[in-house]
Amino acid sequence: MTAIAPTVQSFFLERLTMQRRASEHTIAAYRDAMRLLLAFMEQRTHRAPSRLDWTDLDADAICAFLDHLENDRANSARTRNARLTAIRSLFSYAALRHPEHAALIAQVLAIPPKRFDKAIVCFLDEPEAAAMLAAADRSTWAGRRDHALMTLAMQTGLRVSELLGLNCGDVVTGTSGHVRCVGKGRKERSVPMTESVRSVMNVWLIERAGQRDDAAFCTRTGRRLSVDAVQRRVTIYAAQARQCCPSLVGKHLSPHVFRHTCAMTLLHAGVDTTVIALWLGHADVRSTTAYLHADLAIKERALAHLASSTSPPGRYRPPDQLLAFLEAL
Repeated sequence: MTAIAPTVQSFFLERLTMQRRASEHTIAAYRDAMRLLLAFMEQRTHRAPSRLDWTDLDADAICAFLDHLENDRANSARTRNARLTAIRSLFSYAALRHPEHAALIAQVLAIPPKRFDKAIVCFLDEPEAAAMLAAADRSTWAGRRDHALMTLAMQTGLRVSELLGLNCGDVVTGTSGHVRCVGKGRKERSVPMTESVRSVMNVWLIERAGQRDDAAFCTRTGRRLSVDAVQRRVTIYAAQARQCCPSLVGKHLSPHVFRHTCAMTLLHAGVDTTVIALWLGHADVRSTTAYLHADLAIKERALAHLASSTSPPGRYRPPDQLLAFLEAL
């Protein structure tokens, strides 16, 4: 076993788990990044991961791995940057334990993230949201569960991990009904529910008949739903909803679209962006500005306040020969 193996182990057991107290989602993401990197290096060097050394993980090898993610695994630039973040975190920790490799580590830490085009957020308008909810067959147990899950997601804006992490006791359906969740950064928050959503959740929880610590949304065997399972259900309902709502054609729907839908609904209702940031659990209110870019109605109202142009049509003619020379450059 070389020096890299104990460093990777202590990185997860000491730095992430004990010192930073990283969430299980962060640990899982970093673990997957390391597994992909080590598997790539095993193919590249024909040595087992436990036999690799820091000299094998130079900047050229890391760049080759990042190219492998994009070209061979068809990962997006966002995913590439997320893997690079995990690698840089490991190398920052290794810099303290292996100063003899300071130059190599500095070169890896200098690898920049890749820039990417930021698309306008995708969200559902009222008819599209109604079509998605109607696609769930409420004559079946799974359909009633999915209808309740999508209804709650569209109104509260919870992340899919927060939805699936809900226990029955986290959903209060009485007076001042709300849901309690723990979001990113271990920030606890409570999100209110409307009367109609409280009614849907109350009916579902009665049928669910779980204890306070049981998952609010589960499989028939009582196990907590997975993110992949929710994505598959959303894909099925999207295909059905497109048949009666043509505006859904061309939209890539995922569970996160329900969160965007909640934010846009609040924005259209005139709710301040600082309140929306608190509602969604954003660490920075600047994260909420993406919804301002997506809201065409706000831009149209701003356009209505602009004074109409009264300048006559025609091409600009410079009044002086010197200005004409500069204009022609």
